[in-house]
Amino acid sequence: MGYYRYRVKLKLKDWIFNLTKNEKPKIFCLSFQRTGTTSTGVFFKDHNFRVATSSVSKMNEWGRKYIEGNYEAVFESAAFKTNDVFEDGPWWFGDFYKVLFHRFPDAKFILLERKPDKWFDSMMRHSDNKNPGNSFRHSKLYHREREFYNLNLNEKFIYNNEKDNLLPLTEKHRKHYTDIYRLRNNEVKEFFKTFGPQRLFNARLEDENLWCEMGGFSGFEVNSNYNVHANKTTTEE
Repeated sequence: MGYYRYRVKLKLKDWIFNLTKNEKPKIFCLSFQRTGTTSTGVFFKDHNFRVATSSVSKMNEWGRKYIEGNYEAVFESAAFKTNDVFEDGPWWFGDFYKVLFHRFPDAKFILLERKPDKWFDSMMRHSDNKNPGNSFRHSKLYHREREFYNLNLNEKFIYNNEKDNLLPLTEKHRKHYTDIYRLRNNEVKEFFKTFGPQRLFNARLEDENLWCEMGGFSGFEVNSNYNVHANKTTTEE
């Protein structure tokens, strides 16, 4: 789709939004990449929610806008206004959940977890022992800025939205990543326990009753036979 057609589409979405305002509270998936974010999006799509997937985020450059600190540009975009559920980045990035918590007081949040070593194994497989996605952004989120800048790249690799996979992701990085994974998940749970325990759904990705319980938290009933596992081995869940 050309840039002009895309802008027209966004304007049309804004117009539709103003005619049919969304009454559903927004739901943000705070789970790390490779922790069921895509499956969460499919789950809500299957139950008639409008879901902003990773492709929507990339098209709207939400990840880049987050790194720039331009949060209002994210919130004012037509795609943000017209969707109910938000999976993948930038919702799980850093402390963004705190901004979302206060900016959208009716919003609900989902945090899925898995065993840290299983998570890191999946991270390594995803991009053949390279960082997933955009390297500048990845370096900020996983505290590898010094390594990124030591690559001596020109400015086109900074504050962009491209998938470039420039940093190695190997066994020697395991402890660094799993420590970050554990700490950040604990910080999220601690924050919600203190300020809004009823607004967070926290579960293990492996839980047998995951989808039924997620549906109950979100206000709808789920068939007991329902199951989904999207992008099991090849995409950035």
